[in-house]
Amino acid sequence: MSEKTILSVKDIVKTYPGVVAIDHVSFDVREGEVHALIGENGAGKSTLIKTLSGAITPDSGTITIDGKSFSSLTPATAKEQGISVIYQEFTLIPGISAAENVFLGEKTTPGIFVDIKDRERRTKELFDQMGVSLDPSQKVRSLSPAMQQIVEIAKAISKNVKILIMDEPTAPLTTNEVATLFRIIRDLKARGVTIIFISHRLEELFAVADRVTVMRDGQYVATKNIAEIDRPQLIAMMAGREMKESYPARKSQIGEEMLRVEHLTGNGDTDISFTLHRGEILGFAGLVGAGRTELMRVIYGADPMESGKIFVEGKQVRIRSCSDAIKNGIGYIPEDRKNQGVFLRNTIKWNTVINNIQGYSKGIFVDEKQEDAVAQDYKERFSIRTPSLEQKVGNLSGGNQQKVVIAKTLAANSNIIIFDEPTRGIDVSAKQEIYKLMNELVEAGKAIIMVSSDMPELLGMSDRIVVIAEGRKNGEVEKADFDQNYILDLASGGKVKGAV
Repeated sequence: MSEKTILSVKDIVKTYPGVVAIDHVSFDVREGEVHALIGENGAGKSTLIKTLSGAITPDSGTITIDGKSFSSLTPATAKEQGISVIYQEFTLIPGISAAENVFLGEKTTPGIFVDIKDRERRTKELFDQMGVSLDPSQKVRSLSPAMQQIVEIAKAISKNVKILIMDEPTAPLTTNEVATLFRIIRDLKARGVTIIFISHRLEELFAVADRVTVMRDGQYVATKNIAEIDRPQLIAMMAGREMKESYPARKSQIGEEMLRVEHLTGNGDTDISFTLHRGEILGFAGLVGAGRTELMRVIYGADPMESGKIFVEGKQVRIRSCSDAIKNGIGYIPEDRKNQGVFLRNTIKWNTVINNIQGYSKGIFVDEKQEDAVAQDYKERFSIRTPSLEQKVGNLSGGNQQKVVIAKTLAANSNIIIFDEPTRGIDVSAKQEIYKLMNELVEAGKAIIMVSSDMPELLGMSDRIVVIAEGRKNGEVEKADFDQNYILDLASGGKVKGAV
């Protein structure tokens, strides 16, 4: 790692109505380092990334790249200066090949025709450089999230990237895929590429980063060598107070059966049965792609069930749509909250009441006072940080967006709530708030299904864990028998203890 500064931000300010997103932020990034950028949701990280990529214009301040200073950047200028961003939501076009995505918009051959074979050859060279075996002619829609990320990296490398910004790059990846990504990052670093790495998974920073910059409430806190700081210190710097990562105690009593699924087949899952009880958090473990989300979508009516039975409070129900699920008291908080959980361009109030709009109507008229009261109640109960209920959800932090999804679900009178990756992409403080909310829900007599790829979260929050492997139930583990290695073995297709 060089001591040369390749990127410097000085006194960057960005404000929105009622919100100071970035407040006079200044720090330097060195050439060829992996520089972690961390902070709680709402700390200003995303806004800062967008100023560096040219997506938004700061109100004031200076950005200096390899000695050249700018008051603001456009996407074209950022690209010219060698800055590329890989966002959490990939920017690839699913219906075309990996090679076409890598060189999209680039004139790689003379004349008016595109030489597809040449693009495929050059893309394969990039994949080979990264040590990845991937067919460049393969359609992106058929690739796993990990392979799509490889395509995004190849796209950046093809443009002679100097500074690669990676926003939560490991969120959709398995443990083995994370190891592959870290190897690629180290290879890029060795070639002189500077990496800005944003992640809420603090353990990753110690595995891959050289230095870390902490932001809080839109302000710069500090930059530290990763070797000179530990996890509790980082958490305290992010939160502005000492905070322990823990799972709050729960006082709920597990009661009668709320949900029973018998021999469900559909959406890639086969012959799955389980029960869920009042006051219980039932965890679902499995590798990425095992079929957990697919199962939840069938239960919620988002995808069709081929065979099987679903019972709610002992009564068999037919769920052929999401509205059927809602009518039967089943709510779903999806993994992809931005595209499936909330309407980003609509207000907090609108999102909160939309699933039960008929409940706030008198004839053909909507009772706006009742809507206001309901939305305000959930805002206060869930501590949704916003200056107004008329704030668009897209302007909220990830943790607050998740709270709006939960509010929307509960406002529809859901008694059975499916949480799919409830804390993905949110910070330590927001996680604690979500865990507290989940506990309060089951203590109030609700029943929760929790799908999570975070093993400590599963072990810390669940009363039982169902393990899914390759679309089938491969075990069920009681709390007294929780063992991380055993659950991972089951998730990988291992045998249940005692099975022959």
